Amino acid sequence: MQRRTLLTGAIGAGVVATLPSAAAAAPVAPSPRTRVQLDRDWRFHLGHASDVARDFNFGRNQQTYAKAGAETADAAMAAFDDKGWSPVQLPHDWAVELPYALPPGTKPEDAKDDVAAHGFKAIGRDFPANSVGWYRRLLPIEASDAGKRIWLEFDGVFRDAIVFVNGYVVARNESGYAPFRADITDFLTFDGQPNQLAVRADASFGEGWFYEGAGIYRPVWLVKASPVHVPQWGSFVRSTITPAGAQITAAIEVRNTTEAPASVTLRQHIVDAEGAIVARFPDAALALAADALVTHEANVALPTPQLWSIDTPVLYRLVSELRANGAAIDRYETSFGIRSIRFDAERGFFLNDQPVKLLGVCNHQDHAGVGTAMPPALDAWRIARTKEMGANAWRSAHNPPSEAFLEACDRMGMLVIDEARRNSTDPESTSQLERILRRDRNHPSIILWSVGNEEPQAMNARGGRVSHAMVAHVRRLDPTRPTTQAFDRGQYEAAAREVDVIGFNYHTERTVPFHQRFPNQPIIGTETASTVATRGAYFNDKARQIVRAYDTEFPAWASTAEQWWKIADAHPYVAGGFIWTGFDYRGEPTPHALWPAASSYFGVMDLCGFPKDNYWYYRAWWRPEPLVHLLPHWNWPGREGQAIEVWAYSNAEAVELLLNGRSLGRRAVERAGHVEWRVPYAPGRLEARAIRGGRVVATSVRETSGPAAAIRLTTDRRQIAADGRDLAIVQAEIVDARGRPVATADTPLRFAVEGPAERIGVGNGDPTSHESDKAPTRRAFNGLAQVILRHQGDAGVIRLSVTGQDVRPATIAILAR
Repeated sequence: MQRRTLLTGAIGAGVVATLPSAAAAAPVAPSPRTRVQLDRDWRFHLGHASDVARDFNFGRNQQTYAKAGAETADAAMAAFDDKGWSPVQLPHDWAVELPYALPPGTKPEDAKDDVAAHGFKAIGRDFPANSVGWYRRLLPIEASDAGKRIWLEFDGVFRDAIVFVNGYVVARNESGYAPFRADITDFLTFDGQPNQLAVRADASFGEGWFYEGAGIYRPVWLVKASPVHVPQWGSFVRSTITPAGAQITAAIEVRNTTEAPASVTLRQHIVDAEGAIVARFPDAALALAADALVTHEANVALPTPQLWSIDTPVLYRLVSELRANGAAIDRYETSFGIRSIRFDAERGFFLNDQPVKLLGVCNHQDHAGVGTAMPPALDAWRIARTKEMGANAWRSAHNPPSEAFLEACDRMGMLVIDEARRNSTDPESTSQLERILRRDRNHPSIILWSVGNEEPQAMNARGGRVSHAMVAHVRRLDPTRPTTQAFDRGQYEAAAREVDVIGFNYHTERTVPFHQRFPNQPIIGTETASTVATRGAYFNDKARQIVRAYDTEFPAWASTAEQWWKIADAHPYVAGGFIWTGFDYRGEPTPHALWPAASSYFGVMDLCGFPKDNYWYYRAWWRPEPLVHLLPHWNWPGREGQAIEVWAYSNAEAVELLLNGRSLGRRAVERAGHVEWRVPYAPGRLEARAIRGGRVVATSVRETSGPAAAIRLTTDRRQIAADGRDLAIVQAEIVDARGRPVATADTPLRFAVEGPAERIGVGNGDPTSHESDKAPTRRAFNGLAQVILRHQGDAGVIRLSVTGQDVRPATIAILAR
């Protein structure tokens, strides 16, 4: 076991110094840490980006920042009356509640691409009345908190946030994606008077070319700690797998915020997934100078570690306790996993020395009903849907994900590319990068840091210098993971030579000559496919902005799923690829970047997470279990006798197709391919049989349905936690009198909730729909709709009732306990 202590801050960064003696240290009073999530009891109101009076007099004159604590804005002050404001619970995205609109005076045919790219929501410089939001709530501060160090942790506010406490500006944060902290100790009162928190967010400007939402769309935490404590992101746990087990290196920071020296004992141990202590570090006596930061590093061996992997995502916890005068004054826990990763230029990616093809998806943080305000339970649901398809990796595009998302990936075994939003080295961009790295580097799910995406400067020397500096900064903060950058061109130049793993956006066929020229550089497809489709539609209709769901439609820069995957599958040196995208998202409505198309068509799942047909192509080739999936549906009135294009996705040796019991022939299945027929339409039963080893191993059936007659409800879970945060995600499907899906139904539906839950969003996956995400109504789209319920109140039975025009209603019960 080795221990090393470095001091930074008041004594000097990276300098080994003589610690003050324990006798000279000031006593530290016991003060255990608490971390409280501030997700309830908020009130919200729109401000105004250009009208001072409607922005609660923020910036009323040139003295806005003249005096600290002065009335910077009415809404920042404790005495302000916010009773007329709307109550909200975090996470919250106010943009998703806004109407769809064109800039004033703009005709639909004249709408610019950048307006469509953000989903035609009425936000931005053209809509100043909708682009600023104010949040207020009281802070739970007690008299006993006097003497503690108290701060706020924001995981994400979009964007340009100003944080006020009791009228004082305590923090500003430009980024809509990087987490930030606000120390509020000096601005609080401990005499029983209210402590008012206010946050102003200004979403007038965007950071991306996709829907980005607006507001406090990620969690906020209130932390109370001893004056001597482990600071936010103050630990870094590394592991090295050896023949004897694993060597764990734990670096922990301890900060003394007082004006006198302090002496504490650091006590640390490691806990396994069952809660048993599996290793202890020797106690370390730390003496801290006034206003100093100490970094203590120690090693310990684990002889029989359980390795973190995709299939067995085992997690450990490092528990670090600071003790003074015989009592614990601070406790800090760090979740981590033990695993090894490496990229081999010839053989691809290895996890724990086993080859793993990266079967990835790219995704934005956006979902039907809630926009960017993704509750953790929805993150987990989306990851589970993606894993069911066979995917094992997720690229967070084009910004760092939330902490809750990464925690879910750690628990569920999903590999992650964590991507910086800005490819730059200015002080703000460097600060964002550092915050992302320090927050995320203990997550075993992360395998790559991405320093950019399709950057215009990537091919010139300036872009090369920027990426070089960013990569160097990454390596200083985390030497355990490689870097990548996503290139749509310029893979041979400048920035591409600075990263460890080259990322190809599309043009997968170009990886072959690249590998011949640069045989020592690992390759991944950072974006692949970009196949476009409308779920459940099988004929193109430009006027109605419908794209057929066969694997044939893609923009000029892209490819079909089959085209790119055949190349990646055939070449081990292509470590894998990340399809654009796993889920549809608002904005970028390619190929119909025109009103009213408001969301993308790229996903293998729609905005609700309902699978499109390409989902089943990947499911066939990314999972070993026998599968056959048949498309299209078999409801084609008026087309009797006309040839219908019929496809089947299967990983079997052959597929036989039958119509009304009569065989239409057997087709051999090419690896990574599909089979197809041209079938004259006749109503009835279309069946595909997958054959392996001479026997049927899977079937898929499409039946001609009758008219819509009833609603069928299913939920992801029949029991949820009664914690005020957990979700039930309910699918409403339109069926005929015999219970068969009506694949073309557009039945208007109404949702009613009884019991301890609230409806937080609805959707149907239609990329052209302008219906409200928050209304109690939604039209089914090609037979499906979705409603998301969140627990609220006590434990008990939640009942969702759904009624529809000319169909039998349905009710489903969900237990909250």
